[in-house]
Amino acid sequence: MLLRLTLSLSSLPSSSLLAVQVHGHFSLDGNEFASRDFGNQFHFLPWAVLHPKRVSDVAAAIKHVWQMGPASGLTVAARGHGHSLQGQALAPQGIVISMESLSSGGQEKMQVHRGKSPYVDAPAGELWINVLHECLKHGLAPKSWTDYLHLTVGGTLSNAGISGQAFRHGPQISNVHQLEVITGKGEVVVCSEEKNADLFHGVLGGLGQFGIITRARISLEPAPKMVKWIRVLYSDFSTFARDQEHLISKANTFDYIEGLVIKNRTGLINNWRSSFNPQDPDQANQFVSDGKTLFCLELTKNFNPDEEANIDEEIKSLLSELSYIPSTLFVTQVSYVEFLDRVHAAELKLRSKGLWDLPHPWLNLLVPRSKIHSFADGVFGNILTDTNNGPVLVYPVNKSKWDNRTSFVTPDEDVFYLVAFLSHAENDGGLQHLLNLNKKILNFCDAAELGVKQYLPHYKTQEEWRAHFGPRWEIFAQRKSAYDPLAILAPGQRIFQKSISIL
Repeated sequence: MLLRLTLSLSSLPSSSLLAVQVHGHFSLDGNEFASRDFGNQFHFLPWAVLHPKRVSDVAAAIKHVWQMGPASGLTVAARGHGHSLQGQALAPQGIVISMESLSSGGQEKMQVHRGKSPYVDAPAGELWINVLHECLKHGLAPKSWTDYLHLTVGGTLSNAGISGQAFRHGPQISNVHQLEVITGKGEVVVCSEEKNADLFHGVLGGLGQFGIITRARISLEPAPKMVKWIRVLYSDFSTFARDQEHLISKANTFDYIEGLVIKNRTGLINNWRSSFNPQDPDQANQFVSDGKTLFCLELTKNFNPDEEANIDEEIKSLLSELSYIPSTLFVTQVSYVEFLDRVHAAELKLRSKGLWDLPHPWLNLLVPRSKIHSFADGVFGNILTDTNNGPVLVYPVNKSKWDNRTSFVTPDEDVFYLVAFLSHAENDGGLQHLLNLNKKILNFCDAAELGVKQYLPHYKTQEEWRAHFGPRWEIFAQRKSAYDPLAILAPGQRIFQKSISIL
């Protein structure tokens, strides 16, 4: 069921906005694309969409809204690839800025800098897949990824950007040297750890509340050419979790570590997250759960062709330290790009069947290590009945790789788990069922006092947001007051309301 909003446009000053000098253009019609997102549960039509050609266009639009004051009621949302889940990139009757217009295809160019500490300067509207291809021309690549690369740089840096490399490199927000940001006053500010550090740390994981990222300087490393891609199965969660924690604690380990829960599912074949499909029927049958709950450990080791023999030995040694079901070992070999872009290959298949643009009531949680077994018993053992509506991820990361000065909130333990319920609904009844399931999981976490934090959080009241940030709420609210005092930016997060006192 889509939530829709319809308001009269007659009172909005269109002539005033259209008088703003920009190199791009505003559109007042045909903006349906900016009224929905990947979650496909909310549908809010914006009043106007800005298609900027230069950073100065974004600054001019925000400054105009700022100068109009609180009485206008106008808000501004940056929309990257529209992959938000709960309408976070929407601006009901406000202005949506189409950030993909600020990509390398326009005026803003991507630049790769080689040297001892290589980096790439990328427009915030650029997709990570394009960043990857540009960097590979120089034999380089970013260190940390998301599972899906057809997202914008600014979009993931406004949240965190987590994948199976995060245990070693931290999330994407831990691998940024510098940002160009436009505040809620329309000011263009370059910030880093050394310059305007408060804004720099606030914007990273800041949910778009303090400024719109327009450019980012991202750390790079030498890129491998190939990947050994491995999957093994476990029937016992404790053994599965122990092996994962062992692997992320080692200096010499795999390059990517993630886990999957499989319950009452026919197999891992056709999993939309990857094209990792066993071709041999006997091998495929090893991935059938037969009503049981299984746990799949997914691993990779990067290498170049001349290193393959040594890599095979390293993998053999690492696997010998684990306690998976021996008969379930499955290994394949793909290019580095093919592995990183694995979800897109499945996306194309689903789009061809009309199965991509469904509601996605995802729930992403960060669970403290000390509570993960209680969580698994209660959720995987009782609440979750199957994983046929989408994959369920579970894997640990090291908090030492996260910068606690950013706005991102994590559990207060050295190791915590990302648990992601990546479901889809094919009809309204299915959507309501999954929403109820999410609520049941959250209620269980609250009742059991597990200390869980939401990733890509969604709350309806400021009291819930205060609880989410805990003791860090005060600095979050202070930053909002300093950089976006009229609460113009990112209204879809539902944290602050325009014209209402922030502190």
